[in-house]
Parts: sequence; C-alpha cells; structure tokens
Amino acid sequence: MADREFKAVVIDLYDTLVDWEPASLPVLQWRGREVRSTAPLLFPVLEAELGERFDRTAFMEAHDAVYLEIFNERAADTPAETTCHERMLRTLKRTGLEHGHAHALADRLRGIHMGRIREVTKAPARRVEAMKKIAGRYRVGLISNFDDGETGHQIVRDTGIHSLFEDVIISADTGLRKPHPLIFQRILDSMRLKPTDVLYVGDTPRDDVLGSKRAGMYSAWIRRKDRELPEGIPAPDFIIGDLAELPEKIGL
Repeated sequence: MADREFKAVVIDLYDTLVDWEPASLPVLQWRGREVRSTAPLLFPVLEAELGERFDRTAFMEAHDAVYLEIFNERAADTPAETTCHERMLRTLKRTGLEHGHAHALADRLRGIHMGRIREVTKAPARRVEAMKKIAGRYRVGLISNFDDGETGHQIVRDTGIHSLFEDVIISADTGLRKPHPLIFQRILDSMRLKPTDVLYVGDTPRDDVLGSKRAGMYSAWIRRKDRELPEGIPAPDFIIGDLAELPEKIGL
C-alpha cells in the first residue's frame, strides 16, 4: 500500500452502496410484453388532471422518446444531467399535454415515480458494515449519477450511515454527470483533498473508472459477472466483486 497512500474513500451510490429491485415495480403491458414500470402509478393522476385529453399509449411513446433523447445526451463527452422533473415536463410537452400547471403536474409525477424508486432501493447490511469499517480509518464521500436530488439524499439517509459522509454529491443538484471532471473536482474542493488523496469506488467503467482516473484519483472497480473493461477504459487500481470486499482489499 506504500504507493497508494490515499486519505479518503469516495463511493458511487447505485449498484455500489445500494441496489434496487425493479421486479417490485408494477407490471405494464407495453409493445407486446410485460415491463416493470412506475407508469401505472402515474396514469390515475394524469387521467384525473387531463380527462379525455390523456391517452396512455401516446404518453408512453412520448416518454420512451424523451428517455432516448436524454440517454443520448448523457453519452456526450461532457455529460449534463437532465432531472426527473425535466423528463416529465418534456414528456408532457411532446404529447401536447402541457398547460398552465404543467410544472406542478410534472413535479407530482416526479414525486410519485421517485417515491416508488426509493421504496425498492436498499443497502445490503454487508455494505453498510463495510462503510462503517472504512470510515473508521478514512474520510468518506459519495458521488451519484441520479436525476433527482431530493430523492438521492433521502436514499443515502435511508442507509442509516448518511452521517459518515463528509459530502454527498447528486448529479441532479450540480447539472453535471460522471464522468465529467468537474463533478469529481467538486468533491475534492468540498473535502479539501488532492486527487491522489482519494480512492474512488464504483461499478460503471465509463462513469466511475474512467471518470475518477481522469480526475487523477485512485480507482476501485466493482466487477460483476466477470465483465471485462471496455476498450479505452484505464485499468483500475483495485478490482472487487462487491463493496463489502473493499476493507480487506485495502488492508483493514
């Protein structure tokens, strides 16, 4: 460890500290197959608000188109974040359902959607215990690509270890997404650290490994199901199968 004397461990949120269970979402028949979605929870609100103007199929087609637009925007070299509220608002606009209360309606839809996402998101006990052990020696922080700041912070609080983190950065609050270098710089500035002071831990090769290495940090990659790193992604300093393995990996 002599060549890796970091002072802080900064982690990703989803599929690193917490997991979510899409199988717990409502079932929707869409394009000839069953999908798990929060959409069935949104339909009653839209029907009550819009009456005969609301068409489920048109709404779902618009939502899928907007989601694809956002996915492509996030693939840019310097990806910006589009919030869940903006996604709902863009969907209403695309379906011609925008009206004087569109912002309020989009926020209601956001709240319902995010409420259920929060309900099906949990932190496994083994990861919580690992973070407690890590925080006994290192300063800790968190950066998440998540499109709703309020819910992102709630999910971290739900883990019961929110107080361990010196800073929690949610992309929806910054307008930037990993691997944008400025979102990594933000936590360096807030924690008053140099890049080489930080070990960053995450599961996504582009967002977490590439982003942290470009920022000059050490990197630990959570490798699932024997995945290989895509071409162009620098080698991480550590490879683990789960966050729970990190304490032993770094000598705790």
